[in-house]
Amino acid sequence: MDYIRLTRQFTFETAHALLNYNGPCKNVHGHSYRLQVTILGQPNTTITDPTYGMVLDFGDLKRLVQEIIVAPFDHALILRQDTDAELLNVLQKLNHKLVLTAYQPTCENMLIDFKNKLIGKLPESIKLHSLRLWETENSFAEWYASDNG
Repeated sequence: MDYIRLTRQFTFETAHALLNYNGPCKNVHGHSYRLQVTILGQPNTTITDPTYGMVLDFGDLKRLVQEIIVAPFDHALILRQDTDAELLNVLQKLNHKLVLTAYQPTCENMLIDFKNKLIGKLPESIKLHSLRLWETENSFAEWYASDNG
């Protein structure tokens, strides 16, 4: 049986700030992120199954990524959890949508986070092949399963 890769793209708006960074990205700023998720699997061969011929229904992949990544991160401010407590308190009192992370919210670390969130939620027969996250129109980071053993 042949393996097939399926890819779906997603977009979301997110702001972040890089704590202790020595450059303009230390300031709160936003990006129009574009995420490309590629999975790998074999098409379903059970003729009587509604998903016959599919690796995974594109709609199911969309729902999964929307729930795990897009909904929590869209129009949120991502900050490290060790950001100044006074600032975090003010933002929370003003009901800002915050995502607090243990990691520096770089494009690279966000990809690792997204990978960890997705791997445990995919059907057993489906492998996460790769992720690509555009932070700007011209800049992106990639994660490939094949690069990671």
